[in-house]
Amino acid sequence: MNEPQEQSTHPLRVLAGAPVVAVLGLVLFVLPAEYGIDPLGTGEMLGIKNMSGYQVAALTLESREAIADEIEFILDPFESIEYKYPLEAGQAVVYVWQADGELVFDFHSEEEGKDPEDSVSFSVGRGAAEQGTFVAPFKGIHGWFWENRGSASVVVKLRATGYFAASKTYGPSGVYEREL
Repeated sequence: MNEPQEQSTHPLRVLAGAPVVAVLGLVLFVLPAEYGIDPLGTGEMLGIKNMSGYQVAALTLESREAIADEIEFILDPFESIEYKYPLEAGQAVVYVWQADGELVFDFHSEEEGKDPEDSVSFSVGRGAAEQGTFVAPFKGIHGWFWENRGSASVVVKLRATGYFAASKTYGPSGVYEREL
């Protein structure tokens, strides 16, 4: 009668396989998710390609002077408006907006060549003011949506500085483009 023999795995054999598993993990998961490098297409298939977000440079040199834009809107009850700047990837906007009443707001971006319904929101909420610096993660149109859900008119004042050449307003009377 033959007895089954135990097979033992030698520790060196296990260690020899570790680099293979590490390289597979790197190629299948880390490179697609963190760096957008997807040689086998598995990152796209698994929905993890560019999972770490958009990458932009820390320094962007500009050939023209920065523009200071100041604008004021009056929003009647249940009226909304969008105000946006076309920016290249890496361009920044330093801004402050304030209102004399509470507004619903959404700072968002639409990537050039993509469906506007796929916009990316960066700051959403209710309030009467916000200030900050925004660095465009991609080429497109970037800016604010404000809506007055109150019963009185609200004045919104925006001051923004950046390397934009124009602005676009989407309001009750249509789209208005302004050269700056």
